Amino acid sequence: MPTDADLASELSADRALLGRTSTAERVADVLRARITRGTLRPGDRLTEGEIGGALGVSRNTLREAFRLLTHERLLVQHLNKGTFVRRLSTADIVDIYRVRLLVECAALRSLAAPPYLLADVEKAVLTGEDAAADGRWQDCSTANIRFHQAVTGLAGSERTDDLMRGVLAELRLAFHVMNDPRRFHEPYLTRNRDILTMLQQGDAPAAERLLGFYLEDSRRQLTEAYPEAAAPSAR
Repeated sequence: MPTDADLASELSADRALLGRTSTAERVADVLRARITRGTLRPGDRLTEGEIGGALGVSRNTLREAFRLLTHERLLVQHLNKGTFVRRLSTADIVDIYRVRLLVECAALRSLAAPPYLLADVEKAVLTGEDAAADGRWQDCSTANIRFHQAVTGLAGSERTDDLMRGVLAELRLAFHVMNDPRRFHEPYLTRNRDILTMLQQGDAPAAERLLGFYLEDSRRQLTEAYPEAAAPSAR
């Protein structure tokens, strides 16, 4: 778990992403990206002074960003205690996968005639395979999320992309409960590659079928492991 000083140092590097006009939405983007990459974990407390100072934004701007991410169910605010990265329930996991099945499979179902623009999908697959080869399982997890964002992106809908950024960031909060990330993520590298291969061959219906089975298996693994894995670290 990163210390406040570690997080402040990392966020200082993100300060340039805010541009000249630091808005709450851009601050929220930075923090959401940190959640998606696994830097901010469930239960982590977000300290206004450290984060605001690192990003060079006012407390009011930071608090508005916190409110935005609370609305997205990524943060939770406890009266007189502060703001924390949210811990998900099993019901949250089930609902997240319900949304994923509806959106991701529909994205593939909506594809017109091939060829498809698969550069982002292929990049995510290769990044995940490289991370796994080096034993960087947190990076592999991030690459997997990028893969699903890229698959959804094939629909060419900005609104769908916005929706899935939040959904997949929320999903990352569930991945932390898996005690053996290699055992969880490694089989899906092959399945990501298989979906990419089907799309490269122009067979979107086959890719959709693979994705549907994939999401059901992933949901089952997480929900079966979640109550037992989450309990010891609950606050």
